[in-house]
Amino acid sequence: MSTYTERQKGSPVADFFVEHAQVLSIAFFFLACCALFAITTDTFLTVGNILNVVRQAAPILIVAVAMTFVIVTGGIDLSVGSLVALVNAVAAIVLSMGVPWPLVVVAMLALGALIGFVQGWFVAYQGIPAFIVTLAGLSILRGLALYLTQGYSIPINNVPGFITIGRGEIVGFPVPALIAIGVALLGYAVITTTKYGRQVVAVGSNMEAARRVGMPAKWIVASVYLIAGVASALAGLLIAARLGSGSSNAAVGFELQVVAAVVLGGTSLMGGRGTILGTVLGTMTIAVIGNGLILMHISPFFTQIVTGAIILLAIWLNTRIFSANFRFVTRKAR
Repeated sequence: MSTYTERQKGSPVADFFVEHAQVLSIAFFFLACCALFAITTDTFLTVGNILNVVRQAAPILIVAVAMTFVIVTGGIDLSVGSLVALVNAVAAIVLSMGVPWPLVVVAMLALGALIGFVQGWFVAYQGIPAFIVTLAGLSILRGLALYLTQGYSIPINNVPGFITIGRGEIVGFPVPALIAIGVALLGYAVITTTKYGRQVVAVGSNMEAARRVGMPAKWIVASVYLIAGVASALAGLLIAARLGSGSSNAAVGFELQVVAAVVLGGTSLMGGRGTILGTVLGTMTIAVIGNGLILMHISPFFTQIVTGAIILLAIWLNTRIFSANFRFVTRKAR
């Protein structure tokens, strides 16, 4: 007769490191980058530069939080940069017509939700791969922005309330950063404490199993693209308010930075696992690297090379971590 014994309890420290390996690794990398730029430049740790970094990182963080939900379901949204540009341009055009800015903000968020849901509908209900749908969206939305602006930048004049969204400060802290922090906290609360967050993770882990236990799996998939659309619209509004203009050339390469931030933060590209805290750290790492390279007087074009290398490295590490059984080997008690 077989004898069964209880599994030995692992070391609490080892279990903690295994469970939070991705977040701890990106946190270490982020701190290492900060230390490097603090040593090599005189201005990196100044208050003005730090506030500039968080202000510029705000739009990326907002969309990265939404992208975390998308990638947790096993999907991807390549159209976020083009949607940012479209909202950026349309908002500037409508504001130049004299439409009240609060109404414009609401309308642009609704537009982002509509576009996001349409893409989600194709992915969830029509079975078209997310890569194909959003790649098409990337081209269509950017082309629409170019058509509406004819390639010109549209200035936003005499709308101080709207400009405050992008340039204002509260107790010395940039408004865009406060908005981004609020979005990150909301995303963390949703994915960790709500029924919807648990359903997103379940659908990403096994969509068919989630459907069989009664979850609205297709709606969950469609909804994360709707969330990404709203987040992209908000980012487009922040960029328009900060720059004081709308342009179809805004947010070029934005989707690469967003995906890099999410994957670098430890969210699994295979779905079923993600962390908002990791996404925040990944976003700040990307922002710090871009800022630090500029302060070191390195060509800004080199930032694209670094970002691409980070994406490749992050995907490689992501795949290795989630496909291998990492564990700490501890000495057995005698």
